Amino acid sequence: MNPTPKPAREKAAALLRQSIVWDNHGCMPVARPHDTSFLPQLQRYRAAGMSAVMLNVGFGDMGIEEHVRTLASLRHWIRSRPEEYILLSTAEDVEQAHATGRLAVGFDIEGANAVADQPSLVSLYYDLGVRWMLLAYNNNNRVGGGCQDEDTGLTAFGREVVAEMERVGMQVCCSHTGHRTVRDVFDVATRPVIFSHSNPSALHPHPRNIPDDLIRACAATGGVVGINGIGSFLGQNDNSSETFARHIDHVAQLVGPQHVALGLDYVFDTQELDDYLAKMGHTFPAELGYVKGMRMVAPEQLPGIVETLQNWGYGDADLQAVLGGNLMRLARAVWKPGSNLD
Repeated sequence: MNPTPKPAREKAAALLRQSIVWDNHGCMPVARPHDTSFLPQLQRYRAAGMSAVMLNVGFGDMGIEEHVRTLASLRHWIRSRPEEYILLSTAEDVEQAHATGRLAVGFDIEGANAVADQPSLVSLYYDLGVRWMLLAYNNNNRVGGGCQDEDTGLTAFGREVVAEMERVGMQVCCSHTGHRTVRDVFDVATRPVIFSHSNPSALHPHPRNIPDDLIRACAATGGVVGINGIGSFLGQNDNSSETFARHIDHVAQLVGPQHVALGLDYVFDTQELDDYLAKMGHTFPAELGYVKGMRMVAPEQLPGIVETLQNWGYGDADLQAVLGGNLMRLARAVWKPGSNLD
């Protein structure tokens, strides 16, 4: 292939410098509160042109203690480096990070097991900086069904949790969630719902991906679909910038660029990922692409993704919406003032 012409590279770089860029899901090691060795790699986000990132603090069957200990560790590490990072609490924090060359860092939870049988924990997590929580992580739980399980729908307890999330300002996320449960969520939600890191199944069939009708329903709430960078969900372990851009384009063409965002799902500790997949083969079967050496779209690919979309005719305003403007809109619309615990 011919190298990208210099003017095209410069055009993409210029747009990234001007734009608020927000990755709505990244994965540092969790349930290892004394291990902060990977956290300096957060600078990779900033070097790639990003202004904000949401980090996972727990998933699946992890309980309350694991989530709280991980939050405490991350908050302490980030707060002690104010020259590089801002603890993300409001949309204004993202603007400040962008203006000062820092990275705003907020948190997310993958699966409502984090609240156990106590919806009031939603408020505590919100005070600690958690701004979205998905309802199930592949398997069924108290709240509802997972996307790789026999989905029985949103439970009565799940309706309580959704209502509490909306009350405190935490975004309801339906990634990893069973499609029947998702449809139930759309029936009861009164605020925008998101898929923080999900891809269109029209481009690649996979239980983790979502059909066009759910993408349309998400957009109808005012929500967004964050495009996932895991190769098994993009295609046959395909992590190319062009394929990632194609998934963005599909959602943008279907419901408009105002309903697309970034949710790379980049895992920094790849050895931990390989070990987990080997241990949890019954939950993450190889036939669904959960294999050692799964490829991922890295933060450093962002300029190439922007170049590709520019070459396809996307203008600056639409790209700025996809890169971070849409998530800024939702933060202003959904988040509510909460304790910073500083």
